[in-house]
Order: sequence, then structure tokens, then C-alpha cells
Amino acid sequence: MSVLVFLIPIALFLGALGLAAFLWSLRSGQYDDLDGAANRILIDDDD
Repeated sequence: MSVLVFLIPIALFLGALGLAAFLWSLRSGQYDDLDGAANRILIDDDD
């Protein structure tokens, strides 16, 4: 039972860290153009 005293705060900290990383990625524009990267490989840039 005393192990839960350590594991619960660690799990909450890791969950908050993951949420903060997700919110940072939303604010920095990581999900703005989802189709552009998928279609970019199909464009032929030969000059």
C-alpha cells in the first residue's frame, strides 16, 4: 500500500507532462496542415 504513495504522484506528473506536451504542440501549429505532408510526396519537383 505504501508503494501507491509513490506511484500515484508519479502517474499524475507524467499525465500532466503529456497533456502539457500536447497543448504545446497545438499552440505551435503542429496539426495545422495534416494533408499537406501526405500530398507533398506525390508532387514531382523535377526541374
